[in-house]
Amino acid sequence: MGAPRKGLLKKLWNAVETVALLGPGVLLLAIQYARKRDRWEPKAPFLPWQGVGKPLGLKAIPGGVRVRFQEVELEAVFLGEDLLRLTWFPGEAVPPYALAEAGEASPFEPERQEGGRLLRTPHLALAVEEEGLTFWDGAGRLLRQEAYPERSGRAWRHRVHLTPEERVFGLGERAYALDRRGGVFRFWNQDPGGSYGPGEDPLYLSVPLWLSQKPEGGYLAFYENPADGFADLREGEALVGFLGGTFRYYLIPGPLEEALARYVRLTGLPPLPPRWALGFHYARWGLRTWKEVEEVVEGFLKRDLPLKAVHLDIDYMRGYRVFTVDEKRFPDLGSMVRTFRERGVHTVLILDPGIKGEKGFSPYEEGLREGVFCRLPSGEVFLGPVWPGLAAFPDFTDPKARAWWGEKLKGFLEMGVSGFWLDMNEPALFAAWGEPTFPKSVRHSLEGQGGDHLLAHNLYGLLMARASFEGFREQAPLTRPFLLTRAGFAGVQRYAWAWTGDVESTWEGLRTTLRALLGLSLSGVYFVGSDIGGFSGDPSPELYLRWFQMAGFTPFFRLHSARWTKRREPWRFGEEVLEGVRWAMELRERLLPYLYTLAYRASREGLPLLRPLFLQGGQPDGADLEEAFLLGRDILVAPVLEEGARAKEVPLPKGGWYPWEEDGVLEGPARVRLPAPLKRIPLLVRAGSILPLLEEGGLALHLYPGEGGAEGHLYWDEGDGEGPYRLDRFRLLPA
Repeated sequence: MGAPRKGLLKKLWNAVETVALLGPGVLLLAIQYARKRDRWEPKAPFLPWQGVGKPLGLKAIPGGVRVRFQEVELEAVFLGEDLLRLTWFPGEAVPPYALAEAGEASPFEPERQEGGRLLRTPHLALAVEEEGLTFWDGAGRLLRQEAYPERSGRAWRHRVHLTPEERVFGLGERAYALDRRGGVFRFWNQDPGGSYGPGEDPLYLSVPLWLSQKPEGGYLAFYENPADGFADLREGEALVGFLGGTFRYYLIPGPLEEALARYVRLTGLPPLPPRWALGFHYARWGLRTWKEVEEVVEGFLKRDLPLKAVHLDIDYMRGYRVFTVDEKRFPDLGSMVRTFRERGVHTVLILDPGIKGEKGFSPYEEGLREGVFCRLPSGEVFLGPVWPGLAAFPDFTDPKARAWWGEKLKGFLEMGVSGFWLDMNEPALFAAWGEPTFPKSVRHSLEGQGGDHLLAHNLYGLLMARASFEGFREQAPLTRPFLLTRAGFAGVQRYAWAWTGDVESTWEGLRTTLRALLGLSLSGVYFVGSDIGGFSGDPSPELYLRWFQMAGFTPFFRLHSARWTKRREPWRFGEEVLEGVRWAMELRERLLPYLYTLAYRASREGLPLLRPLFLQGGQPDGADLEEAFLLGRDILVAPVLEEGARAKEVPLPKGGWYPWEEDGVLEGPARVRLPAPLKRIPLLVRAGSILPLLEEGGLALHLYPGEGGAEGHLYWDEGDGEGPYRLDRFRLLPA
């Protein structure tokens, strides 16, 4: 059976599952909505792509140059020695939601040569040529060549030359090999429905960013355009385009780790999370009463399994209405939250953006009065089918709507809720066919300038996270916000963590998850994790344990699954699996000082927590890209990704590596075969490091000497709020 037919059958099966779950009433709404959406969608005629021609003249402007073509203009401006912004006009302006408030530095004045056609800084050079643009790094190595773009109505696209040995990473969350060469990708946040596996595209969180790695140097390219877009990397050139918005992009020269940190400073450093968030989280869709939740929490605590947070899925709501609690099934949610908190377990509530369009429902009536909902071109409030039925949706591109939403968090925060889990914010709807989201004709404020959903769609998750973050800070100023989001865009790391959504419960799903996690990290979204065991199926005990072991070394560590799956608490898989889970959970607790220090450095320096092996130098072969990863600089994690494996070939980067809790040092670069018994996976520590670990409630420094001694750091504070802190540096001098 061919792949397209397999994909169609999978989507049909997902639709059958959804229908069975929702019942005939919501199915009817999904059919009615799909019919209406097809009528609402604009039917614009296709216009042929037209080139912009050759440059006709240029003039110097502060920080760069403005180049004139027959009908368009290019503005190239250096914002610093290592940051170049290029903007093509005309275009539909979109507020710079992706950028941090102070993201743009004062224009940097480059050196000009050859009549201004060559601009140079110590780190980057640009040449304006007859057929396109050429870029070099500070050492004079060719980084990038691109042709002048083409236009078609609102749309822009251009071609970027790719050398045969060039690799491309990033592009947000993708169910594709970490090296994106050979693939076609859409920049359009979408719920795949039911579950997804390898090759599914698009997924929930698009970031139009790529990292180019070449033997002679690399660079980062970020397209600051939230409109529906694409990247075709199948040939010896990349074809990148967007169907609306401003055609604006930034170039940052390598090394790649430094380029990624520079991008994160541009789009916003992630805030330091509360320390509890780095512990283990539990969730399950289908825990319908407080008693069921209480039993699960007690199950972890009485077995001395370190549980830090429990997440409540949509079951706690009254008829799936957001900002409500079903008081029959959760008669005193505040008391439950406070009791859990006294035992060291924090509570996180799921929030969906859809507000049930029901007469008399207070949030809906308020939203109508305040005028905060998205509307159709006719001016009518847009209603779409989701869990509670037909719902209205806050327009998070409107400051008034963001403030209104943030104020709604007050009641939950006052009862002691510690965080929020933002779901269905691609935004996702139930549609019997076609794209499960808003029609592209739906109108948005875009800070008052106005625009359609083609421009605002990818911003919806980002701005829901922003509204929630700002509301959290306003309503609970003494605590650090914890937010988890399914969808987002560039800059979402300023507000929320992310997880990989509804991946299938298979060994391929496990491998796909690792690719997605590393891809998100290489796209500036650093605090990421997955649903342990996959979302939609019943993993075997071995798959469950191997997934648990990998997840223990990702920033977000959570168990979660669909309501139709078998229960997944660790004690339900037998004693051997429970022992393996205990190893991962207890080791995670020991690593909290190291993880917390990584989180601090991410929040101050823009350094990633999850890193592929190549990020700090080297050119590993393709197989090595997805076999192991680094947690910070010093811990190498080699997850077991194959059924039945009890040993693993581990690629070692250059230098010395200590196997975890074993004697001796292994020297890289090399491939070594290490034991991988069911109860643990291979871990190694870089020679020359000092790891701060928790030991019996106190802090211990573990030394791993190298030729130059060893060094490590520790950040520590009260774990929440803005109190006093310590930042220590430890050094072991060489003998």
